[in-house]
Amino acid sequence: MSSFEGFPADGLAFYAGLEDNNNREWWLEHKDVYERAVRGPMLALLDELSDEFGEGKAFRPNRDIRFSKDKSPYKTSQGGFAATGEGMGYYLHLDATGLLVGGGYHSHTPAQTGKFRAAVDANSPGEELVRIVAELRDKGYVVEGERLKTVPREFAPDHPRSELLKYKSLTAGRALGIPGWLSTPEARDRVRDCWNELRPLVEWLTEHVG
Repeated sequence: MSSFEGFPADGLAFYAGLEDNNNREWWLEHKDVYERAVRGPMLALLDELSDEFGEGKAFRPNRDIRFSKDKSPYKTSQGGFAATGEGMGYYLHLDATGLLVGGGYHSHTPAQTGKFRAAVDANSPGEELVRIVAELRDKGYVVEGERLKTVPREFAPDHPRSELLKYKSLTAGRALGIPGWLSTPEARDRVRDCWNELRPLVEWLTEHVG
């Protein structure tokens, strides 16, 4: 596999064009740009970070339109994911607006949600997660996930970690945009730094939920 040299500007322009021309004919005409400026760099980057964060995969460009009213055949972004457990790990996302990095767990099962809430309820791991989330927010990450409007009924409404108990999934992400380093090898180091900032959250989730 070739070494990672950054995400070329052609890749972002590709997605800007795809947003206006989401059809098979346009895709086939520009597929070489996708392979060279999007998928190739994404695979190379994931490969170079695999020793530290685990083997990564690049998501398929085709949308699953079977149950969707939107029949656009292609995703307008390229995602990459290094999994540490079922539905959890480190995330990377490239589209026309630039680069986004994230981590946590998005897809979830009832058993995982139960384990998550049990860990949040327990004093030691629960307080640790409060600290992790606060530190990520201070660094500019957006913490979000699927959540209930109220505290689950098996917990007291005034639980000290009531807000965290509402979550069924939990992620943290940060949009990096289109900085000058995006098209250079420095992008690898920037992603590595962000994933290391996200490591406490991912490791907490992997230990207590995975």
